[in-house]
Amino acid sequence: MWPVWLRGVAPQPPAARKLASLYGGLVLFGLSIALLLNARLGLDPWDVFHQGLARRTGLPIGWIVNGTGVIVLLLWIPIRQRPGIGTVSNVIIVGLVIDAALPLLPQPRAMAVRAAFLAAGIAANGVATGLYIGAGLGPGPRDGLMTGLASRGWPIRRVRTAIELAVLAAGWLLGGTVGVGTLLYALSIGPLAHVLIPRLAVAEPVQHADPARHEGNHCRD
Repeated sequence: MWPVWLRGVAPQPPAARKLASLYGGLVLFGLSIALLLNARLGLDPWDVFHQGLARRTGLPIGWIVNGTGVIVLLLWIPIRQRPGIGTVSNVIIVGLVIDAALPLLPQPRAMAVRAAFLAAGIAANGVATGLYIGAGLGPGPRDGLMTGLASRGWPIRRVRTAIELAVLAAGWLLGGTVGVGTLLYALSIGPLAHVLIPRLAVAEPVQHADPARHEGNHCRD
């Protein structure tokens, strides 16, 4: 039987659950980007930039994603942001998953199938965001840049808008795909993240009161 002070308290989630949420989310995030790429209906701003760079350099897009993550991570230094295991894992895993998934996924021609890829990619991206951010083991390099700049006193909405407009414009000039998918992603990802991040967050372990202390306080009442 549970002690009195533990009754009604859920068991503590193991650290493995956080790691599973983190790495499951990062793998799903890479897969979601591969779906959006093969839909060929437009990408989110950062991936327009990544695709544009990949087309200009001839490098695999996964390498570009990871390389950009490293460069963005270096920008954390002057704003005094500290990476976590989730941050470093993001830089390594997402690009590798994209490059692994792209040749395995079909490149549909039918518009209905491409639209399905787009919808699945956006939905998977939202779930993936909820999983890896909900793990609480460190934001991705791009998210950390935005929150770090916001912590310096700049409104986060303006920071996010300015960064994403800048990378979108640069990516478009480099030849990245901008289309209806770009607009749908922009309209969908905020509401999806708002709903899914708190629902998929891994709860912190409950700090229980010391039993002897609890009983001692009870006796004094």
